[in-house]
Amino acid sequence: MGGTDEEHSYAGLFGAFPYAYRSSDSRGFKLYVVVGGLLAAVLSLVFLLALVGQIADTVGTTDQTFSFVRAFFIFVGLCVVAPVLAPVLLVARRHRRTGGDARYDAALAATGFTYLAALYLALVVSTPAEGQTLIDAGTSAPVARVLYALPRVAAVVPPLLAVVLMALVHRRRRGVGS
Repeated sequence: MGGTDEEHSYAGLFGAFPYAYRSSDSRGFKLYVVVGGLLAAVLSLVFLLALVGQIADTVGTTDQTFSFVRAFFIFVGLCVVAPVLAPVLLVARRHRRTGGDARYDAALAATGFTYLAALYLALVVSTPAEGQTLIDAGTSAPVARVLYALPRVAAVVPPLLAVVLMALVHRRRRGVGS
């Protein structure tokens, strides 16, 4: 590997995004770096603002339940945002350690986009009845009815399946092309 050490390394989470973007030859992955980075920032901001609202609503209470709820809220936020960041971090790490493979990058980008679609499905499934939009016609009407009819707990299934797929693709592809 030629070049300076600065070209072959990055400094933490924020440095991984430009490093992965520069070092990948996959257009699909470069698109994911941009979309995933923006979405991770938006999701982080949403969870942060919701946490501030949660804290503001419970200021002055002495019940320990609220401390648990706050900690659980942070945990859920991390569980939602971490898989959005994972493809970028995994590709950056691979490029830094062993060099790049455009097929690996593209495969992880595909799993990242799959996770983003799974998050959308989870939002649709978990929509409360008063927030659901009635769709009478079109190709999406039967799909929307099925998703709205699912129990709200089922909303965790699509993101979990997408994370498992991401892990399997990473595990299977990490040795290819090295």
